[in-house]
Amino acid sequence: MGPSDAEALWRWNHDPVVMRWMHENYAQPLERTRSWLEERPRNAYGDVLFGIETLAGATLIGLIRLRDAEPELGCAEMDIYIGEKDHWGKGYGTDAVRTVCHYGFDKMRLHKISLTVVAANERAQRAYEKVGFVVEGRLRSCFRRDGEWFDELTMGLLEGELV
Repeated sequence: MGPSDAEALWRWNHDPVVMRWMHENYAQPLERTRSWLEERPRNAYGDVLFGIETLAGATLIGLIRLRDAEPELGCAEMDIYIGEKDHWGKGYGTDAVRTVCHYGFDKMRLHKISLTVVAANERAQRAYEKVGFVVEGRLRSCFRRDGEWFDELTMGLLEGELV
């Protein structure tokens, strides 16, 4: 992703429906989003960020990231979201997760990919389970939205478990 993607990223990050189950930072102006994309180091082993595009038309609809990877440990954390709501429920998230996990295991030689998901976000959980992620633990009442506390689940996928 680059500076030309700033407007889409800014729009997604300011959409309360898109951000419903995401950890949010303080709202950033569009120019700050653009400068973050300009200043962000190029993809490297420890942190890779990819845009998710439709096959037809190559329209940017989301992002996926493997971060905090260390070659000595062979583990990374995954973040993903589909920002264009009209593409929800069409398999793009599942396909992106599967693709980036292949990349992580085959190219980065990872042993494990982990993530956290709000327990109430059942759609995301199903997408992760479809590719082989399993629930490894529950963090109780650690995510707050609209005055209500929710649990988060930690999920993991080991190399060789990818479906």
